[in-house]
Amino acid sequence: MTRRRRFKGRDVHGILLLDKPTGLTSNDVLQKVKRIYNAAKAGHTGALDPLATGMLPICLGEATKFSQYLLEADKRYEVTAKLGERTNTSDSDGEVVSTRPVNVAVGTLIEALDQFRGPIMQVPSMYSALKHNGRPLYEYAREGIEIEREARPITVFELKLLSFEGDEVRLEVHCSKGTYIRSLVDDLGEVLGCGAHVSQLRRTQVASYPYDRMLTLEQLECIFEQAKAESIPPREQLDPLLLPMDTAVASLPEVNMLAVVAAYVNQGQAVQVAGAPQSGQVRMTVGPEREFIGVGEIDDDGRVAPKRLVRYHDDNNEE
Repeated sequence: MTRRRRFKGRDVHGILLLDKPTGLTSNDVLQKVKRIYNAAKAGHTGALDPLATGMLPICLGEATKFSQYLLEADKRYEVTAKLGERTNTSDSDGEVVSTRPVNVAVGTLIEALDQFRGPIMQVPSMYSALKHNGRPLYEYAREGIEIEREARPITVFELKLLSFEGDEVRLEVHCSKGTYIRSLVDDLGEVLGCGAHVSQLRRTQVASYPYDRMLTLEQLECIFEQAKAESIPPREQLDPLLLPMDTAVASLPEVNMLAVVAAYVNQGQAVQVAGAPQSGQVRMTVGPEREFIGVGEIDDDGRVAPKRLVRYHDDNNEE
């Protein structure tokens, strides 16, 4: 029997800002984008709950090497909290576990919000993807098993009250990595004494990526189908929509080097570069074109040591 050769897709590198729809997991949309781009390699940068919508940067090709920097970046959300009902998942996808009357004045709400600004400790939800003995917590939760979780330090840089009508509170949250908005809303509900859960959640920003560069799955599928109908290789329409991979590390200081120096870096060697910072990680570029070649780290001798390097392949498989 002849074994069918597995087609691996093409090498395409960059970051797509996807506007994730509600009702799909982050992995669902990742696989759809990967198929549309016929990409050999793809990864997302921090899962959004199925209920949530909004910005989900998807890294293609070599950009996946730098996804961790976006995982660790600040995020911004708009969330609607429904007061009076607490659920087992802290959002409207879960089962209501308690119902209490809502007798909350605006002043009480504003006072309660003060407790959640700045550096705080937060206990992650049992329905989070955090691992315990190699398994995500939500798997234990679905089996009815409660795992003790330690509170973790997070920072809420901004917490704005957008509206408060009836039993609905709309908030804008600018927070550090590792912040669970569902847990924030659940904790707020307990402080208010009435319980609360997330009914709507939208991520509006990751790092400094622009909101208006987001694209929906429908837009991508439309571009793909239209290109096919016009006998245009879809890549010609799709690839220009990608942001450069070094945007994932835009916050790192740049170290620009000559091509002859970069040759040593690409062989894994640390190099001396005039004007480099004294410590920390750096974004390495080459020549006047400032071609991005990866992320380096300043070693104990003040040299730029390669940490993650970009490796391109000559592979032009068609869609």
